Amino acid sequence: MSIPTADLCDGYGDAVRVLEGGFASYGGVVAFGGPVSTVVAPEDNSLVRDAVAEPGAGRVLVVAGDGSTRCALVGGNLAVQAAANGWAGIVVDGCVRDAPELAEAGVGIRARGTCPRRSVKRGLGERDVTVAVAGAELSPGMWLWADEDGMVVAAGPLGSDPA
Repeated sequence: MSIPTADLCDGYGDAVRVLEGGFASYGGVVAFGGPVSTVVAPEDNSLVRDAVAEPGAGRVLVVAGDGSTRCALVGGNLAVQAAANGWAGIVVDGCVRDAPELAEAGVGIRARGTCPRRSVKRGLGERDVTVAVAGAELSPGMWLWADEDGMVVAAGPLGSDPA
């Protein structure tokens, strides 16, 4: 179970950073959290596909898509695969597609919007590098929590009782 983002902000103050808004929830899991893994995906979801094919081990995949609305970087097939492989969530700084399928997938998904067009598949991008998303720099190993109130990140895991 994920710690409520409001409780994290109240209990940890400046140790957490709130990601800027503009993201909607599309996945079948509303609240999620875990260690961050990153992918830079310049309108190419090849590396996203590679990432979700691996064991997620409760991680959150942050996809730096530069806010593009020209194509989707995650769709139903990748969401189902991510859930099956143990990913806690996917945060897409860009678009997703197959919204009804995403809502049925057992994984949290946040994205800027939807687009029915699929991405190119040329193997472009980078994995496990520091990315800039929603006004924050996120690096592999940081932690991200998401719920109905928004998303927050911290340098590492935080306790379960932030009082």
